[in-house]
Amino acid sequence: MTAIIHSRPADGERPAITYRAAGDRYVLVEYGEMALDLELNFFVTAVSAQLTEHPVPGLVEAAPGFRSLLLHYEPAALDRKDLVAALEEVHDAQQSVRALTIPSRLITLPIAFDDSESREAVRRYATTIRRDAPNVRDNSNIGYILEYNGLDDPEDLYATVTGTEWWNAYTGFFPGLPFMFPLDARGAITVPKYNPTRTWTAEGAVGIGGPCVAIYPVESPGGYQLFGRTVPVYDILARHDVFRDDPILIRPGDRVRFLRVGEDQLLSARRDVLENRYEYMIEDDPFSVADYLERAAGVRDEADALRTTREAAAAGTEVP
Repeated sequence: MTAIIHSRPADGERPAITYRAAGDRYVLVEYGEMALDLELNFFVTAVSAQLTEHPVPGLVEAAPGFRSLLLHYEPAALDRKDLVAALEEVHDAQQSVRALTIPSRLITLPIAFDDSESREAVRRYATTIRRDAPNVRDNSNIGYILEYNGLDDPEDLYATVTGTEWWNAYTGFFPGLPFMFPLDARGAITVPKYNPTRTWTAEGAVGIGGPCVAIYPVESPGGYQLFGRTVPVYDILARHDVFRDDPILIRPGDRVRFLRVGEDQLLSARRDVLENRYEYMIEDDPFSVADYLERAAGVRDEADALRTTREAAAAGTEVP
């Protein structure tokens, strides 16, 4: 027996699509091959936006992943075959990936690098969990990130992080946690996760695991290598007006740009958020895949050279 209930091959610039049964109320739709390809995520994001704008009766929720959509439906109102048929209509009407313009917002967030709360999380880990962890240097993960990517010094890392917009491919794991990837391939750093994981991470901490940068929405365990902290991105209590309609700040398809600040400035901004005085910098800015691909082509040689350097550095670095 197979979980696959329907499939269709790739068609031009449209990816292959596989539908899988996921219990009696869910269907998992997978796009393309299992690869880290932002074009697949652009297609997922566009389909998700279409379903939000034109909901299918009986479809409770469409939750996007990197190259998938998890569809929650109500069987009493929508038969699974009819759900697949409705999705097929959406896919047939969807433009090819490279012709897409995706609803998006550009969100500028302050970041304090190598902040005291991130260092405290690393210190607790080294003290209580793993004293010999190779990713811990002077109660910080910064040195390990530099070594693994062949970066010269912390300033090189900070310039890499602030030098690109970060595409939020999907939100999940914890409520409000964005999984973000660089839109400028020259910013494509990578690093292994903790082994074993931390038991504590400060809310607002920013870290990297594999090629993905994430912001911790709540105080929690975590395994990403920490390099900074930002303002709140999740608040179910809606203490700031930006969370009044949705406790999650960063939606799938949004882009984040980090603006470097000192830790004192960040702490002041965080107080202003809780007192509803902070002004979040958010602008509607639809995302053109064609423009993105044109920019990517212009830096491809430089990005390839950097990737080769970083892969060589990673090969000689001890993994946690």
